[in-house]
Order: sequence, then structure tokens, then C-alpha cells
Amino acid sequence: MTRINWFPGHMHKARKEIAQVMDEVDVVIEVLDARLPRSSENPLVDTLRRDKPVIKLLNKQDLADPALTAEWLAWFNTQEGVTAMALDTAQKKLVQRIPALCKQAVPARVRAGRPVRAMIMGIPNVGKSTLINALLGRRIAKVGNEPAVTRGQKRYSVHNGMALSDTPGILWPRIEDEDSGYRLAASGAIKDTAIEYELVAAYAARFLLAAYPERLVERFRLQALPDGPEALLDMIGRKRGCLKPGGIVDHYQAADILLTELRAGKLGPITFETPAEWEQKRLEAEQAAREAAEAEERGDDA
Repeated sequence: MTRINWFPGHMHKARKEIAQVMDEVDVVIEVLDARLPRSSENPLVDTLRRDKPVIKLLNKQDLADPALTAEWLAWFNTQEGVTAMALDTAQKKLVQRIPALCKQAVPARVRAGRPVRAMIMGIPNVGKSTLINALLGRRIAKVGNEPAVTRGQKRYSVHNGMALSDTPGILWPRIEDEDSGYRLAASGAIKDTAIEYELVAAYAARFLLAAYPERLVERFRLQALPDGPEALLDMIGRKRGCLKPGGIVDHYQAADILLTELRAGKLGPITFETPAEWEQKRLEAEQAAREAAEAEERGDDA
């Protein structure tokens, strides 16, 4: 299994700073990527927020499969202390709903006539800075396509009864789930150097062949579906002229084309994972833990 360790120094510092100021926060706004809601959900957020209510925003819903987004919203909204909604920061009406959701989560604060203090959290490249700019109605937070643009905690004020603080995008120290690692890499949440680029493209190709084959046929004008990820990258390379001397396909260039167009939404709305898949992972993990505990107990008895 491929485990990713990607925890730059500023992320470790951010984690400590967030823990120190959490007592001054009323509600947490966690921004997720609607294409991979569970893989982009940082387990450190639940640890750091303790019992604070959380608004989970499935951002980039325009890039995600709408049917699966609906499933994810239903899944998150069954969790205690969680309110989830889908978001596209370009749609002002959706952005304008967020302050009301925050106020509903802490009614005592509102009744006391005090501003609701919200902290925006999330992994890199999920759109936190874009969201802050949309909430404030002006460009104040730096925005970029690369992970880890925001480096330090910032505080802003919103005039409609809200006070916002921003945090750097933080990943957890080790990404144990192999699928999550590849999905985060395919979406651009972690730097392209974290996992070998062509391996990420092969993972994305395998997924697309299984889940959205018609999108590949349409986008790359394929006459027929290939029988595997390497063959798909070979086809893409030949279609787009990624050839080395002798007519050999440059698989790195082909991988770059596939990932760039996938990230930009040019293959249509796509979601990498389902609640049912993650529920199965949870059951398997619980079963493995029980078996490990039973094995340890048998060993102790011996």
C-alpha cells in the first residue's frame, strides 16, 4: 500500500495554532471537495474542533456528479453536529446561505446579540480562499491553483453578524488509505511530487474506465475503449501527438493531459467515491480490528 507523508512545517505550525484558538471559535466551516468528499475530509478537523458544530461545504459541486453529491449530503447530514450543503462559490445565492447556517448552529450566540465566530478549515486547494473572498464580497484572500497557498492564520470580519478566520490548508501527517492518496493527488490537493505522476494518471485512468467510460470516448474521440490504463494513456498520447522519436508515446505527456483535463472538469462532472464504498471500508476496518484483538487475546492466553 502507498502511504503518503506530506506534512510541511507550516502545516504542523498551523495545527498548533488552530488548537490554541479553538476556544474562541463558535462554529467550524470545513470546505470539502465535492468530487471526493470523504477523502478530502481531514480527520484532524474533528479532533481540533472538539464539540464545536461544523458546516461541511461540498465545494466545486459543478465539477462533481450531482447524483452522488446528493448521496453525500444525505450521508453527512445524518451525523451529529454536522450540517452539509453543496457549494459553487461562483453562485452568490449559495454563498449567501452560509452565514444563516452558521447562526442556526449556535442560536444562543445570536440571541445574545454577539457575532458568530467561524473558522474556515480544509485541506489545500479546496477553495477556502475563494470562499472567503465570496463571503466578504471583495478579493482579500490569496487564491491559487497550487496546494498550500495560504500560509498563516488570518482574521476577517463579515458585517452581517459573522466574524471569520482563515487557516492554511492542512493535510494529516500520514494518509493511510491508498485510494484517498491517489484521489487527492488526481484532484491536485497534494503536490504532484508526492506520488509518481504517471502512477496517479494510471489510477485515474483505471477509475474512469470503470466509472465513466463514455466520458473518455467523447473527450478523446476514441473508436473503442482500451483494455487498461496503460493502453488508455497510449491512446491519448497518440491522439494528442505526444510522440517521441520513432513514434513512441511519451506517457508523461499523456498523463499530464489526462490529469489536467480531469482537474479542469473537461471530462464532465465526476465523483471519485461513494458513501457505500466508505461504509464498506469502515466495516472491513472494524472486522480487522476485532480479529487483531482476538488474535492478541489468544496469544496472551497461550
